[in-house]
Amino acid sequence: MINLDKLYQFKKTFGFFSHQLVYPEKLNFHPREFEGVFDETHPAYEAVKQYWDNMHEISLSEIQEVYTHTFDFEKKTTLYMTYVKFEDQKERGQMLARLKVLYEMFGLEMPSSELSDFLPLMCEFIYAAEWRGDDRAEESMQLLLMVIEDGTYNLVKALEAIQSPYYHLVLAIRETCKACLNDERGDN
Repeated sequence: MINLDKLYQFKKTFGFFSHQLVYPEKLNFHPREFEGVFDETHPAYEAVKQYWDNMHEISLSEIQEVYTHTFDFEKKTTLYMTYVKFEDQKERGQMLARLKVLYEMFGLEMPSSELSDFLPLMCEFIYAAEWRGDDRAEESMQLLLMVIEDGTYNLVKALEAIQSPYYHLVLAIRETCKACLNDERGDN
């Protein structure tokens, strides 16, 4: 079961993830992006700190090259969370439609140029949408985190295999999502 209060505490974290998963620009790596979002108590601190440190060891043009090669040209490392599981099957279309409706229910208009399972968009939704206090939030956010968890499962393995600097970022997303789930006893 999802802990909506915990997920709400991590809204800025998901904003950070969203900014880091779009095409890299210089401002994405400004210290203020990281500061104030993460500290040693954050469940994903070690992974995200490793990602942040790795990215600051290479130039922006190298980061852009890695990003393009990793996310634009490799099927196994796509940022479309339902693609690896469903590819272009009917089930994928149904899930894309469900996610689009979910976004619209909470007042977010989908960019016409983007599919609803795009990981940066999903993270941006968690960050930007006001879903707290809405009766539909628990079921909706449970679905969203399930799609993220399912899609990042293979993504993190593929990124680790190619030793991508994005491995630690996706690992941090998974650890943050996991921290928002209650265990079976009902505590976190």
